[in-house]
Amino acid sequence: MSSPAATLNAPVVDAPAAATPIAPRKALVDSLKPLLVDVALPLAAYYGLKAAGLSTFAALAWSSVIPAVRTVWGAVRDRRLNGLAALMVSVNAVSLVLGLVAGDPRVMLLKDSGVSSIIGLTFLVTALRGRPMLSAGLRPWLTRGEAAKTAAWERLSAGSPSFRRAETRFSAVWGLGLLAECAVRAVGAYTVPVETMVWAGTVIMVVAMVLAFVVSGRIAVAPMERMIEAEAGNSKR
Repeated sequence: MSSPAATLNAPVVDAPAAATPIAPRKALVDSLKPLLVDVALPLAAYYGLKAAGLSTFAALAWSSVIPAVRTVWGAVRDRRLNGLAALMVSVNAVSLVLGLVAGDPRVMLLKDSGVSSIIGLTFLVTALRGRPMLSAGLRPWLTRGEAAKTAAWERLSAGSPSFRRAETRFSAVWGLGLLAECAVRAVGAYTVPVETMVWAGTVIMVVAMVLAFVVSGRIAVAPMERMIEAEAGNSKR
């Protein structure tokens, strides 16, 4: 998954007003790329391979190669291995081996639940430790590349307990949402026909993401936006 770390660690510099919208647009594009490569392309590949005559297991196995190749290529290109991406590749590899041994395509479906659960737990643990992982991805959206709002975020994150609690709530909501998604998909992997679960799993994921987006927006993002606006306004006085 694309990481905003390089952008976040860069020093804040004054930029022309016309260049301000670039940061949120870039953040949006970076957010959609993994969704396209890791969800849309494997799903299309699965049904394409099934139509070409491959078995359910073979179609699942080959469609899983796409996100794995993307992750490995990203590590080689950037010369830096993303821990979460490496975890996803490892889960894919293990599920392929287990699927070959068991001869059960449902094992391939179960791996998606495993990835969601581990990511969800990671979000929760980082939130409980006071270092919410999702704050790095949220900051470009709320600051919109504006120097005043970026500086306001830094001050609030360092010195405002209310802001820090909102950051924690944001990661916690997404962590719980992913764990709930994992539970539903795990049950579906062994109770729903494989062909149905391939697309139903994507629907479950989208529903979980929408719910997490709505809830986190109400209890975390909206308060954070208000605090950033107020802090940025106070700094101009």
